[in-house]
Amino acid sequence: MKKEESRERELLQQIVRGDKVAMKAFYDTYSGYLTSICSRYISNKEDVKDVLQESFLNIFKAIHNFKYRGAGSLKAWSARIVVNESLRHIKENEKKQLVSLPEGDLPDEYDNQEPEFEDIPTSTILEMISQLPTGYRTVFNLYVFEEKSHKEIASILDIAENSSASQFHRAKSLLAKEIELYRLNKKKNERSVAR
Repeated sequence: MKKEESRERELLQQIVRGDKVAMKAFYDTYSGYLTSICSRYISNKEDVKDVLQESFLNIFKAIHNFKYRGAGSLKAWSARIVVNESLRHIKENEKKQLVSLPEGDLPDEYDNQEPEFEDIPTSTILEMISQLPTGYRTVFNLYVFEEKSHKEIASILDIAENSSASQFHRAKSLLAKEIELYRLNKKKNERSVAR
């Protein structure tokens, strides 16, 4: 841990001094992680690239204000910038989709079902989340990954608190439905291979 902290501190100091090689090293080290965070919020690949580019610019502009708090703090700070930039993009480009609910109700069987992810690969879960409607996906990510309350989410997205709770509930229901379909397809594939 000390070695990681020392490496991170040194990289930070070099970036603050404007060292382009250090900026490239930072990009190479964190771009995969930050791309996955951005992709949780934004489904369009071109938009993800744009938001990431803006995020890295913001990181390098503001890095002299960053207060180092130990190993991992630079990574966490950078992730917050990506989340904020993703939310800004959604508000500017997809605001209508944050408050509108897709047509059609979910079947009752999914209403109170909690998604169970244990046996499903992380990449598959993230893909399922990325396929959620914009509002559901955004609220789900803020509630689950950023650990925001519905009151905080409502304030961040400028929506009603009960809209946040409703969208989160519907996101969980849709994920439960997708997980069930995934498991059914997996069983079918296993049976056909066994024959």
